[in-house]
Amino acid sequence: MKILFTKKPLLKIAAAVMIALPLGNATAQQPKPDARMDAFINALMKKMTVDEKIGQLNLVTSGMAITGSVTNNGVDNGIANGHIGGIFGLYGIENVRKAQQLAVKNSRLHIPLIFGLDVIHGHRTIFPIPLGMSATWDLPLIQNAAHIAAKEATAEGLNWVFSPMVDIARDARWGRISEGSGEDPFLGGKIAGAMVRGYQGTSLRNADAVIACVKHFALYGGAEAGREYNTVDMSRLQMYQDYLPPYKAAVDAGAGSIMSSFNTVDGIPSTGNKWLLTDLLRKQWGFKGFVVSDYTSLSEMTNHGLGDLPQVSAIALKAGLDMDMVAEGFLNTLKKSLQQGKVTQGEIDLACRRVLEAKYKLGLFDNPYKSLNADNERKDVFTDDNRKAARIAAEHSFVLLKNAGQILPLKKSGGTIAVVGPLADNKRDMLGTWVIAGEWEKSVSVLEGIKHMVGDNVKLLYAKGSNITDDTEFMKRLNFGPDMVSLDTRTPQEMIDEAVNTAKKADIIVAVVGESQSMSGESSSRSDISIPESQKNLLKALAKLGKPIVMVLFNGRPLTLTWENENAAAILDVWAPGTEAGNAIGEVLFGNYNPSGKLTATFPRSVGQIPIYYNHKNTGRPYTDGPTKFKSNYLDISNDPLFPFGYGLSYTSFSYSDVKLNKTNLKGNVTLTATVTITNTGSYAGEEVVQLYISDPVASISRSVKELKDFRKLKLAAGEVKEVTFSITTEQLKFYNSQLKYDWEPGEFVIQIGTNSADTHSAKVNWLK
Repeated sequence: MKILFTKKPLLKIAAAVMIALPLGNATAQQPKPDARMDAFINALMKKMTVDEKIGQLNLVTSGMAITGSVTNNGVDNGIANGHIGGIFGLYGIENVRKAQQLAVKNSRLHIPLIFGLDVIHGHRTIFPIPLGMSATWDLPLIQNAAHIAAKEATAEGLNWVFSPMVDIARDARWGRISEGSGEDPFLGGKIAGAMVRGYQGTSLRNADAVIACVKHFALYGGAEAGREYNTVDMSRLQMYQDYLPPYKAAVDAGAGSIMSSFNTVDGIPSTGNKWLLTDLLRKQWGFKGFVVSDYTSLSEMTNHGLGDLPQVSAIALKAGLDMDMVAEGFLNTLKKSLQQGKVTQGEIDLACRRVLEAKYKLGLFDNPYKSLNADNERKDVFTDDNRKAARIAAEHSFVLLKNAGQILPLKKSGGTIAVVGPLADNKRDMLGTWVIAGEWEKSVSVLEGIKHMVGDNVKLLYAKGSNITDDTEFMKRLNFGPDMVSLDTRTPQEMIDEAVNTAKKADIIVAVVGESQSMSGESSSRSDISIPESQKNLLKALAKLGKPIVMVLFNGRPLTLTWENENAAAILDVWAPGTEAGNAIGEVLFGNYNPSGKLTATFPRSVGQIPIYYNHKNTGRPYTDGPTKFKSNYLDISNDPLFPFGYGLSYTSFSYSDVKLNKTNLKGNVTLTATVTITNTGSYAGEEVVQLYISDPVASISRSVKELKDFRKLKLAAGEVKEVTFSITTEQLKFYNSQLKYDWEPGEFVIQIGTNSADTHSAKVNWLK
């Protein structure tokens, strides 16, 4: 590999290390990669001052793309003085090269920087939001999307991405539910592993590999009241059983870094929680990478009541935090704390070593300008192939919630369609939340996508119909960026009247409604998760016409859709589909692709049901349907959700046979096979996600009513029959008991297989030790 340093003290260290290695048989004596890295970093750290070591622990924002209220000053001087270990929010070949040159030419030891960014669901080419991607239940597709994001990110100089977000979320009021994979720990863990492998590839030294940063460690999705940055309080048992598995899966997949969360765990902020960052993460799970704080979460420990900046910085370092994002608490206090004996040199050295190891694994000491190639920036970013992959991902993410009378797919010729709604002729809101480098101007609107699909074969009419919201105070909160949401110059009634008059001329109404880009994501909690009143008024006016309404729903979270479900003929949930939104929607509405998405988060009937999730526990007085008293139910509505976990319709239909087991009595560590026969009973080819759940009716603790343990996604032609077999071992029977021991207990188990968590066929088995 070509070396681009002009001064080479680190290369001399590396050479000295190689000379000191024993010679002889090359195969027998060749040092292990870890040994090479250890020797290299040992030699480097002997040359480093305390200030330079602390500098490696300092992650700053350039101001180019910030995600908080604090920015860093004097970045150039900090780099030259060796006081900065990494930069986030800076991308583009020229921008990154200039900053890296400051580090490798002007700092004393020429240690390269690491460059990170929030690459959440694509870099330039934007894929569906993660909640939408999870609805594909397609792990290879998800891994490929992460790989494409990494390829684009590295082509613009990045080598570290703050993704995947693997927080389990059971409260749709929480805005960041959009950024994760929903409510289930098993599926969440599978997706976490797929994304880590997609980002990091086969080797971090590859030109298109980035270090994944798993967030937010830990339990962030359990925030009370669904309110951002809020308190989290739960038992260790619930942590281990329901919330921690996706983080563990990401660590097992080899994730190179972890981001601490804003919340407390057992009353201690995650950023300074030694049990979390050291005992659990490193000692129990064997994590070998480095831990970075979230944006100023270190300094925010003061607001949690743990002391001033020097005090909380010392707490965080001793707990196992390696890098401080933006707060500069480490930079400005650790040297004095060292002199006062509040931290040790060994603690500073350990954190510094972990950051240097990440840079070594990336190959930055060999080539600090790795992947800074203008040709790559031109040929690998926002390509036709990348856009095609984004379109396919979007198509697979859509969930058909309702399709009365098989109104979908729409006909590609003849008739008149009225396309209405504030999200119909809209490019900006196609991308959804967390699109730092995404260019909304290049996205495809729904109206454009439908036009691409039908051309002149169908008469299309358009009317905006309403604003995203008419509430000007709400709008101010949504507009944290310029003109994210705006008011039309017409009155709300004038817009509705235009839409109604337009719809009168049509055979079918396609209403494109829901949440705008800024209504979900970070700091976007909502107490009311219904469609905004302005849009509901439009829908109600359209419903009075008696014409069929096909609702295309944009959302970053489960919404309450009781009225919509009763009044729309069809509901297609498209989440926020990304760059190719309109083209993907056109493909699905007109039947070029048969929707196959399945929900990964439960849709409540009312916000009053939250938190709501499929794998709940029974109570001593379990819910029974009907107007019963003295049961665990509501007086005014059913306990049942509007749409359960795993739910999603198709343009075709699938039938399931009864579950067949190869044995009904087993003993010890053997394999049980459970088989169902799936038949496509409709007239379209389609894909079905066959879901396996297991229940443990009698155990030493109260268990969930059922738990997802496996799934298969398969494609069947019209009339085709396929047999699906699941292999079940005692591993799938294990759970954490009251002593946090992970094991299984003998007895009866119920094997359930079906199309969603509420619609399964079951068979019982007795399994003894």
